[in-house]
Amino acid sequence: MSNAAEDDFTAFLDELRIMAQVGLEYVDDPYDEERYERILTLASEWYGRSYDLPEKDVRERFAEEVGYVTPKVCAEAVVFDSDGRLLLQKRTDDGTWCFPCGYTDPNESPAETAVRETREETGLTVEVDELAGIYTRMPGEYGPHCLVRHSYLCSVTGGELRVSHEGEDVRYWDINDVPVWHKDHEPAARAAARKRRESE
Repeated sequence: MSNAAEDDFTAFLDELRIMAQVGLEYVDDPYDEERYERILTLASEWYGRSYDLPEKDVRERFAEEVGYVTPKVCAEAVVFDSDGRLLLQKRTDDGTWCFPCGYTDPNESPAETAVRETREETGLTVEVDELAGIYTRMPGEYGPHCLVRHSYLCSVTGGELRVSHEGEDVRYWDINDVPVWHKDHEPAARAAARKRRESE
């Protein structure tokens, strides 16, 4: 199966999964409930095959998402030093370089996520200056779900730079010298750099 076909199939599975979970949230008819359960079972089975996971594990993961199904939300901090270099962390899982970033926790705004993740992953305390951009990853591009990323320009207010257990290294990079970018972080970094220059 080609990469494009794989992406289309993942998007198809995610749409089926969302349809089934939203249907089960609002269904009144027991026969419709049975149908939605069957759709969710099939989606779980094929997710498992596609990502080499047991169907049971997939269903348990889906069960954690209650209510109306929405895209996953995450946020990232874009931090430049006085020389215009960008703060990045080297990931332990794939060796790529990324912003301090992560999923938004319950009862947390994306801006708060950016501040928290920066503190956890780099040891630095930051404050949000402005929204740099919002980006959407569709199912199949880098994972099985739709993801909405909030990118914030931030300023350092304290702390001490350190490597966390989530990374192999953390440092400032010239945007043109980054060896291997994580997923789609490079275009977001360049967009943030342009926004920063316009604000100066």
